[in-house]
Amino acid sequence: MTNPEYADLLAEIKTAVAAARLQAARMVNRELVGLYWHIGESIANRQQTDGYGKAVVERLSSDLRQEFPGVRGFSSQNLWYMRQLVLEYRSHPILQQLVGELPWGHNLLILAKVKSIPQKEFYLRTAAANSWSRSALLNAIVSDAYARQLPAQKQHNFHQALPAPLAEQAAEALKDVYLLDFLGITRPVVERELERRMIERIKQVLMEFGKGFCFISSQHKIVLQQSEYFIDLLFYHRGLCALVAVELKAGEFKPEYVGKMNFYLNLLDDFERAEHENPSVGIILCASKQRIAVEYALRKIDAPMGVASYVTDSHLPAEILNQLPDPRALETEILQAIGSSEEATPEEDQP
Repeated sequence: MTNPEYADLLAEIKTAVAAARLQAARMVNRELVGLYWHIGESIANRQQTDGYGKAVVERLSSDLRQEFPGVRGFSSQNLWYMRQLVLEYRSHPILQQLVGELPWGHNLLILAKVKSIPQKEFYLRTAAANSWSRSALLNAIVSDAYARQLPAQKQHNFHQALPAPLAEQAAEALKDVYLLDFLGITRPVVERELERRMIERIKQVLMEFGKGFCFISSQHKIVLQQSEYFIDLLFYHRGLCALVAVELKAGEFKPEYVGKMNFYLNLLDDFERAEHENPSVGIILCASKQRIAVEYALRKIDAPMGVASYVTDSHLPAEILNQLPDPRALETEILQAIGSSEEATPEEDQP
């Protein structure tokens, strides 16, 4: 067997092993959370019918830990969490299905930090879909990612410029505000500096943009006759099957930005869009925007585009910051990950 053939064989088997391990971990997690749900339901039901109180739960915790000395998760506090999860979720079948998709620690974080049912469903779905770590989930909750996804707040012309199914997907992919505090920006910066920092932290940028975004290039050049034009950031969205151009503006939104983006999208569609791909989509990211100005600027524009703002300083409380990774260590980890050809597996939290 030649070296290239062996390399292909090894790569194929490594991929299969990684996929099997991930699938096994997910199955184990579902079984574990299912067990915790059963325990919590049993405690809640017995409390209702037999009047069990704190003393019974304490005794149950002690007996379970004695019976299963090598198994974690049977502390009295964790038993109360199991009961609380059941009481809050058992009237909502969708939430019952979603809890098994996340590690127990993620579920406890959402249980403690998120109040309304729609918000809980959003964070459960999004964390599972994007394989968020617990720190990433915490940051999303603190930065109110749910509010930034509300359709009523988003400004775009997707429903006028795209067919209905694509318009819905494009609207889901766009946020009203993008949280870019991980860039370490504490003062106003020019667009090129913002772009440079986003490229350095491209992994986190992709996590903030959401599922389906694939980075293509920065300062993407398109030549029209004798002139060269440069798009700040170019992505591809797998769900939309479309190129996504992103223009960065360090100041407040100006209507002329829409004309420039419209020009870029026409260039992408004519020179770079493949036959099977859908019309290119534009996102204009500004430090701030006046909603009425955006509405007028997008009116009668045929190319699909949205306008969003970004936040580079979220002023997280000290107790939250202490639970997040060190920025320098995180930057080193991200740069190493970008240079690695190995795919990282989702973080596995212990119960």
